[in-house]
Amino acid sequence: MPDLMTLMEVGGPVAALGGGAAYLRAKHPAAYWSTVGMPASAARLLGSYGSVMDSCGLTVPPSRLRALAVHATTRREVRPVPPRRGLLRPTSTGMRIRLWLAPGQEPADIAASAERLRHAWGVHGVYVEPVKPGVVEVRLVGFDVLRRVRMPRKAGGGFLRVPVALREDATAFIRDYRAIPHELVLGATLSGKSMYLRHLITGLAGQPVALAGIDCKRGVELAPFASRLSALATDPGQAAELLPALVQEMEDRYDLIRARQGIAPTTPDEEITSDVGGLPESERPVPIVLFVDEVAELFLVASRKDEERRDEMVTQLIRLAQLGRAAGIYLEVCGQRFGAELGKGATMLRAQLSGRVCHRVNDEASAKMALGDIAPEAVGAACSIAPERPGLAVVGDTSGGWSRIRTPYLSLADAAARCAESAHLVPELPALKPFRPTVPAPRPLTG
Repeated sequence: MPDLMTLMEVGGPVAALGGGAAYLRAKHPAAYWSTVGMPASAARLLGSYGSVMDSCGLTVPPSRLRALAVHATTRREVRPVPPRRGLLRPTSTGMRIRLWLAPGQEPADIAASAERLRHAWGVHGVYVEPVKPGVVEVRLVGFDVLRRVRMPRKAGGGFLRVPVALREDATAFIRDYRAIPHELVLGATLSGKSMYLRHLITGLAGQPVALAGIDCKRGVELAPFASRLSALATDPGQAAELLPALVQEMEDRYDLIRARQGIAPTTPDEEITSDVGGLPESERPVPIVLFVDEVAELFLVASRKDEERRDEMVTQLIRLAQLGRAAGIYLEVCGQRFGAELGKGATMLRAQLSGRVCHRVNDEASAKMALGDIAPEAVGAACSIAPERPGLAVVGDTSGGWSRIRTPYLSLADAAARCAESAHLVPELPALKPFRPTVPAPRPLTG
């Protein structure tokens, strides 16, 4: 009986401690990682580093000089050598460690064993990033950072660079318009596509940039940001007037480049390799970012007259996508579906949109539209996005790389308030002045 009482007295606190750790892991994964997960994973890594690397095939025979030295001093069997590792650096979401690759190894060898390393060291994910020739950084993520998104404090934004979401490796996903000028964003209803758009607009609102929008759903998505928009079209008829104005603005900017650099006026726009960034700051026009929400509405036709107007708008969009970057004009095209079935010119326009973001879609064909031509292996990841995780998306580009991201929550009211605070930054663009939206006066509070 005393032994039983002693076990009960000891078992109670142990059970409570285990239950507390389980609760902490489920509800507060960051706190659990800092107190329990990181020490345990660090101990596993440091204690099993050599054996794990050997079992993953990441060891190489030692140099002849080292083999002779070991044999002469210890008479032990000479074992294969793993990559030399640096100090283990803990972070709020995981750990980082640098590895110096052995002769004959490449970063892809480490990346191919990422799943084995994840299980061996008890972490949520392992990601490999080259630092310089012969050196890689292995980033270990301790928990699912996309379950509750918290953007890093130092996200690395800047001019035409917007930290818009969190990657699965706990780094910020930055929408860089100068690196990837045009992007296609797909997603079904309630997939988080609008949230992604809000972060882009609010991130650009505080910068010296002109924002224009085409929202054929009567402006329900973009009208709340009217105070910061230089132009807004809310139906196909208005879009048919706005797009030619943007094309004319693009051509005027090419004329400005010609005049400054002494290029012959007869030189085709396609042969001008410079851009507005090379102009003096006093003469440099502000960048223009055009948001097209629900692009399929521009392709729908009900009559022969609508078909002619559609063809003209699609041609103008393609011209902006092909030539707009050098003139400082960037496209953000959004929709639920996008492919050849929309009509003539759809596939050509999609080919110019080098950035791709695919939220949850209703069928595999939609995922293939977004990612199939640049990263086929990402199609399966896009199709597996669960409905209960809005904002989760797969992002890729023409380099073939892809990753999962998730956009943090931002209410429409907060996004509209940020745009209103930046209304004084709306630049003066005569070409877009006729399309400047009217900002409604705030409704008085009723008692």
